[in-house]
Amino acid sequence: MFNINFKKVRRAKAKIALAAASLLSAAVLTVSSVAGSEISDTFSVIKGEKFYINSILQTSESYTQKAMAVDSLPASTASYTTSIRLFGIIPIKSVNVEVVEKQYVVPCGTLFGLKIFTDGVLVVGMTDVSAESGLVNPAQNAGIKIGDVIISINGEKVNSSGDVASAIEGCNGESVSAQIRRKNMSFEVKITPAKEASDGVYKMGLWVRDSSAGIGTLTFYDPDSGIAAGLGHALCDVDTGEMLPIMSGEMVEAEILGITKGISGDPGEIRGRFKSSVSIGSLVQNSETGVYGVLSEIKDMETVEVALKQEVEKGAAQIICTVDNDAGPQYFDCTIEKVYYNDDSPTQNIVLKITDEELLEKTGGIIQGMSGSPIIQNGRLVGAVTHVFVNDPTKGYGIFAENMLKTANEAEAASAEK
Repeated sequence: MFNINFKKVRRAKAKIALAAASLLSAAVLTVSSVAGSEISDTFSVIKGEKFYINSILQTSESYTQKAMAVDSLPASTASYTTSIRLFGIIPIKSVNVEVVEKQYVVPCGTLFGLKIFTDGVLVVGMTDVSAESGLVNPAQNAGIKIGDVIISINGEKVNSSGDVASAIEGCNGESVSAQIRRKNMSFEVKITPAKEASDGVYKMGLWVRDSSAGIGTLTFYDPDSGIAAGLGHALCDVDTGEMLPIMSGEMVEAEILGITKGISGDPGEIRGRFKSSVSIGSLVQNSETGVYGVLSEIKDMETVEVALKQEVEKGAAQIICTVDNDAGPQYFDCTIEKVYYNDDSPTQNIVLKITDEELLEKTGGIIQGMSGSPIIQNGRLVGAVTHVFVNDPTKGYGIFAENMLKTANEAEAASAEK
């Protein structure tokens, strides 16, 4: 006959329950922490509407937001704070919500050419100077690196390789002062040029770039301001990968010469050229989220609403792009597979897959030159194509249209100031 100690059984059950509760608590904290890190600190909401993400991530609206629309807020309130909760229960983080008006733009999908002249000159390479004393590199010795931008030499602005050459050749071997910009910081260096033994010319020992050109896709333009946006990512130097600082630039019409189909491991491209030298607009900004300019001619076309990032959802969508000169911009089917709300990468917010058989047959999916192609979902502009997955050209990244629109508004203000 068994003698059961019920006290020990109860204690064992209590320990198991406690351990299970501890594991559950740790799991909840982990999920909450991970989810919190993947959610933006700021969102926008249309005036008159309640802030909402999805059924899993719910919000706890503060004070009057509980049962009232945002337009019930005092007129002086342009933003408020709300808590995001997992399943409406587990608090993840507090976010700031900005109240905005609906904005409408014209989606494009048009191929266009870009010509950029840099603000300063970009250092794209180093080369030793063969002086009588041996090989030296004055620029490297002064601390200059590839990717730096030279703004001025001896207080004189330099905007071309010719400006740099003239300043150095005329120094007669004396040290010069160069103003350097490296990412977000600016500093000054002293450089002592070396005389090349073969030709007697003073040199710094570097290569610079003062202009660039390329082809991409126009995403949208605002008919009220004339501001146009394209690419969805920065125009970068082909050698250094650094973003090119714009002093001036222009947009021109472009045409397709041919298409190289993308395959796994080898992204394809739209081979194109400038259709004419006639400018269709001026570029005013090259930023992380794309290139922005002012169109010289505004066409009266149908506008669509720009979706806020929390309104983008998994499911069917379309991209607008040009892969045929005669057909112009066309709609092609795609699927949005993932949506990212974090702030780490403003150009990789959406994962999309091309499903349109016609486009897959022609391009293999996303190819170079399609960057900036508008993404349309539920009748709204939700984003633009930015990158292709090298090992799977049917897939790629997209940027939120909201991110591009914010930069476009900044470009409008900068253009007005100029």
